[in-house]
Amino acid sequence: MEITLIIKSFMGLVIVLAALMFLLFYSPNSKSKKAEKKLSKTVPDTKKLKTDLDSLRAIIKNKKTTSVELKEALDLVLKYYGNIHKKLGIRVHPDFDIYMEILIVICRHPNTNKNIIIDFDKELLKLNPQYKAEINDAITKGLNSRGI
Repeated sequence: MEITLIIKSFMGLVIVLAALMFLLFYSPNSKSKKAEKKLSKTVPDTKKLKTDLDSLRAIIKNKKTTSVELKEALDLVLKYYGNIHKKLGIRVHPDFDIYMEILIVICRHPNTNKNIIIDFDKELLKLNPQYKAEINDAITKGLNSRGI
């Protein structure tokens, strides 16, 4: 009688395991459907992007932002907010902290590449030559803070 109980328990566990495996591999939220959804969202429309600085910073800070979206957000930052206020003597303007944060975030972003960083750096330097040392320091801090 003990052996039949063990066999029945074993068979019951096998059936439960099979049902769980079925749910694992054949769930409606499988990766294939997620991949189809990602393919439908290819290139975001720039008309839908908000152009205020806080929205653009949120896009840049989002780790799931693609490199195309990141490039578009940085282009919009340069277009609308590229000019930093003049220095206050030898001190930087307090608004430069925003740009320093953006530089560090794009250096650490998982979907960035060298072209995005270099293009943003060059354009920002072209628009603000008086901040050359500070921009280079921010780029250096961002690149040094990356995980290897």
